[in-house]
Amino acid sequence: MAGQIPKEFLEYPNKLKPKDIEESLVRVGYLPNQKIVTTLFLAFQLDKPILVEGAAGIGKTYLGVCTAKLFGFPLIRLQCYEGILPEQSIYEWNYHKQLLKIQMNHLRDNDGCEKSIFSEEYLLERPLLTALKSPQAVLLIDEIDKADEQFEAFLLELLGERQITIPELGTVQAPENQKLITVLTSNSSRELSEPLKRRCLHLFLEYPPKELEKRIILLNCPQMYDEFVDNILDFLENLRSLRLQKIPSIAESIDFARSLLVIGKSDLDPETVNSLLSTLLKIKSDVDIVKRKGIENLLGTGNDGH
Repeated sequence: MAGQIPKEFLEYPNKLKPKDIEESLVRVGYLPNQKIVTTLFLAFQLDKPILVEGAAGIGKTYLGVCTAKLFGFPLIRLQCYEGILPEQSIYEWNYHKQLLKIQMNHLRDNDGCEKSIFSEEYLLERPLLTALKSPQAVLLIDEIDKADEQFEAFLLELLGERQITIPELGTVQAPENQKLITVLTSNSSRELSEPLKRRCLHLFLEYPPKELEKRIILLNCPQMYDEFVDNILDFLENLRSLRLQKIPSIAESIDFARSLLVIGKSDLDPETVNSLLSTLLKIKSDVDIVKRKGIENLLGTGNDGH
């Protein structure tokens, strides 16, 4: 991987140019549009976190993963979920080790161990603290919208000031000249707080135009010929035009194309599409809508009587 990284990236961000970002993202498997390239360029130059919003499966997490590959930096990932607590993402105390220290001091009639057990020796680093203390890393905070606003508030100090306050230890600051790239993703399941948004550059990902999606599929399925991919995209366009609860994402269109390769298909027919609907549709009501519409009609091979 190191051999794939342009020399100017090693001096990030001083000599970084948008063209470098675009070419290197393609090299590590991500096809960006101009909006993505510009946002990444500004984030690197301004040293600001990026908040990436959009539908599930549209490439938000993968952008963070490929950014780490682009620079050759370690990827530190925090997966958010409902009810996540700050201690589970920043730090925890090693209670077993602390208890053992207390017991040993008690046997020695030494009662002055309260301060010593609240030191870095007894601290368990979680993703946010690990990222803060790393000289270089990509921190991916995935699906921040699943956490609550209280959790968001704990992130503000890290996002805005590159530091974390631990009550028993004080303030932990990032190393001097740290190269930390922070990417937050959100499926827009709820509105994020204004303080968090202010600290980030915002990038909203939409479904790519057909030509870009074709390039994405061909990147992942190079064995496919152009006309077959065009047929797949025509079908997906008709499918996405329906009032589905969960529209098939880019990730699912790739799964569909890969599945066609695996079963040895080089064209689309109603029987094959019906057998592979589970790669595209994850909700039964959506499957019912498609079947009522008729797969033949979505493929353009039948007469739609509606």
